Amino acid sequence: MNDKQKFETTIALNRKAHHEYAMEDHFEAGMVLQGWEIKSLRAGRVQLDQSYVLLKNGEAWLFGASITPLLTASTHIVPDPQRTRKLLLHQSEINKLIGHVERKGYTLIPLKLYWKNNRVKLDIALAKGKKQHDKRATEKERDWSREKQRIMKKNKLG
Repeated sequence: MNDKQKFETTIALNRKAHHEYAMEDHFEAGMVLQGWEIKSLRAGRVQLDQSYVLLKNGEAWLFGASITPLLTASTHIVPDPQRTRKLLLHQSEINKLIGHVERKGYTLIPLKLYWKNNRVKLDIALAKGKKQHDKRATEKERDWSREKQRIMKKNKLG
């Protein structure tokens, strides 16, 4: 592989997001992190399940993401696992997000945290909350696709 190819390795996924929300648009954001957080991310000690993104003063912030510090974290700092982290987006992307969130009632949900060329990136989605009947319909559709796969496999073997 040459140097121009991009490497992506998933660190953490927000598995509940696809069940709770209908995704519309995706954005890739960088994150401002401290040294101990990078080490914890390399060890995979992060959770995105309870996290969300807020827009304040023309900036994007990640709330509720838990990065558990390693026991070998530096002694001269006090790590805060629930610290609010700034997200790095282009101003045009932030303006687009502000318009959708404030006027159209969308929510910003973090979906995936991953490495891209030795940098931590966060995949955030512009989403709308699903109603209970939408969740049931999605589940029904997923079950039917599984059943179709079983039938097709059975017909091929038989």
